Amino acid sequence: MRHPKAATVNRANAQLAALRSSAVLVLDPKTQRVLYQKNAHAVMPIASLTKLMTALVVLEAKQDMKEMLTVTQADVDRLKYSSSRLRVGTRLSRSAMLHLALMSSENRAASALGRNYPGGTGKFVEAMNAKARALGMRGTRYVEPTGLSSANVSSPEDLARLVVAVEKNQVIRRYSTDRHFTIRQAREQTVYRNSNRLTASRSWKIRLQKTGYISEAGRCMVLHAVVKGRATVMVFLNSQGKLSRAADANRVRAWLTTFNPWRR
Repeated sequence: MRHPKAATVNRANAQLAALRSSAVLVLDPKTQRVLYQKNAHAVMPIASLTKLMTALVVLEAKQDMKEMLTVTQADVDRLKYSSSRLRVGTRLSRSAMLHLALMSSENRAASALGRNYPGGTGKFVEAMNAKARALGMRGTRYVEPTGLSSANVSSPEDLARLVVAVEKNQVIRRYSTDRHFTIRQAREQTVYRNSNRLTASRSWKIRLQKTGYISEAGRCMVLHAVVKGRATVMVFLNSQGKLSRAADANRVRAWLTTFNPWRR
């Protein structure tokens, strides 16, 4: 007969073995202890996880969040030719642009935020990289504010540092976890919904999140969530399959609940 503890360990190990993300980090942000890692130092494209740094740079610049910004042709994606529901000519406040960028990963909104930074997009990217260095994100490099470029790269270790930093910002927490947000374009209303389906789950207590996808990066996601009453940071990079990153997050949560690695 198998010992109950051995069965628990085997079940926990099976949950981790099933992870489909190429690189994973699970961190206790209170103690900075790594609870689980797989390829945590691997540097790879991060897609729209980029927008967390975009948001941090915008907010730390102390620009007027009520200032109206206009979507222009310069914000249209000429790299991936991705679609957008945000029309050229639409005027929204800087706050609304940030809301769309974080909650629904709206690329044109992120582009407009960078373009309207003092000195333009070039200076904005410089500020992104400077902030990454200040946070100790040594393997991270940004070339634009949306994440559409595969040259925006980081590692799970670096992204965990970023998540810990941005979680302290109330605006980023709220905008990234809102379920929906409505804007007006001309005479019509456009309803945006959160790009992360886990925010709609009652079984999750998510304080901050961001998802991302381009073909070079695969499905990516970061979470700052409460599991068993403990704050936990999770980073998933290059997960294959549309639903795989959410499934990986559920597997990690089940592992945390079953194995309780905080006590080890």
